[in-house]
Amino acid sequence: MPYNSKTLGMVIGAARIRKGLTQEQLSGLAGISRSHLAALESGQKIPRTDTLWRIAEALHEKPSKLIAMLEKSMENEQENKGDETYE
Repeated sequence: MPYNSKTLGMVIGAARIRKGLTQEQLSGLAGISRSHLAALESGQKIPRTDTLWRIAEALHEKPSKLIAMLEKSMENEQENKGDETYE
């Protein structure tokens, strides 16, 4: 299953929204700029490991949980693509 930066961005954005945080709030807690967070959430940029770690901590999540959420989302995307080929 190939890596998809857009899916990681969607995972980060969804986790942020579930926690009731704005991009401004999360970026401040994680020590990154709001524009950098926006680029990560849109899939335009790929976070370094330390950045992903700080985002996870700011969300009160383990980095491994964000990765697990990414894997689950990517698996769901693969399954949905498989369903489309048979329609």
